[in-house]
Amino acid sequence: MHVYLLENDTFIPSSLDTIKPLPITDQKHLCLMTFDELVTVNAQLGINDKIVAESLNNGGSRLESYDGFDFITLHLPDVIALDKKPNHVSIYFRADLLVFITDHLSFLTDLVVTCQSEDIKMASLGKFFHLFFDKLTIDDRDVLVAIEEEISDLEEQFIVSVKNDLVDYLITFRKKLLSLKQYYEQLFEISEAIEENENKLIDKKDVRYFKILTNRINRLFTNVLNLRDYSTQVREAYQAQLDINLNNVMKLFTVITSVFLPLTLIVGWYGMNIEMPEFHWAYGYPFVIALCIAVSTGTLLYFKKNNWF
Repeated sequence: MHVYLLENDTFIPSSLDTIKPLPITDQKHLCLMTFDELVTVNAQLGINDKIVAESLNNGGSRLESYDGFDFITLHLPDVIALDKKPNHVSIYFRADLLVFITDHLSFLTDLVVTCQSEDIKMASLGKFFHLFFDKLTIDDRDVLVAIEEEISDLEEQFIVSVKNDLVDYLITFRKKLLSLKQYYEQLFEISEAIEENENKLIDKKDVRYFKILTNRINRLFTNVLNLRDYSTQVREAYQAQLDINLNNVMKLFTVITSVFLPLTLIVGWYGMNIEMPEFHWAYGYPFVIALCIAVSTGTLLYFKKNNWF
């Protein structure tokens, strides 16, 4: 657990004993902890059991405004977290206290160290609150670009040679994009709710930063929708290519069948168990051979002339 006191626009290491369960506006604290630690100190911080239960819940991302505090829970898709960001974060925010509960504390502790080392002025808890969301989404565009490039590579591969497992790859991408769509949709609603600032926890001058954040999330959401459309187009193009290949195979078999059909008729004709004049003709056998060759050649030339193959 890490506790910081916001003093002179910077975070100073402090202890849990300095935090009171009731709001004290002259002292503002930032607290970073794990979910197991929350269960043991929630009463000391004034966090009720309902909020603790919701923090431990693995549901979707959402923001809930209560009387005097806001509660946010975030669930990041694995494709976004990538072991660099927390998969699950809960945030308890009141006038004098900002608590982050997460399974990946280093992400937040590094953010605090960055603020201290780069002398970033923290005039309020709301500014660090925004800094967290900014850091959380700043490189998401790179993740979406990487997914787009992977889909593009798959498209090139099936153009060169049809891959039998391309559909499986596309299904995997569509599942990723579905989870991203749901995540950004929920995150967009959270950002809009933060802008409303129902409990007045964020200074008016800092609210404008969340408007910029909302626009960024909206763009990310739009990019995800575009990627879903792109993956659908690739799948449809792949299916069309399969149909074309199947048609080519069927065309080949049709040509072969058409060539041998008249030969089958000749064989059937001369295979009848009746007496024919050609049987006593010296050139009867060569005649049948020449006839078969002529019919086959004529059929192939006719197909070629009409561009049937």
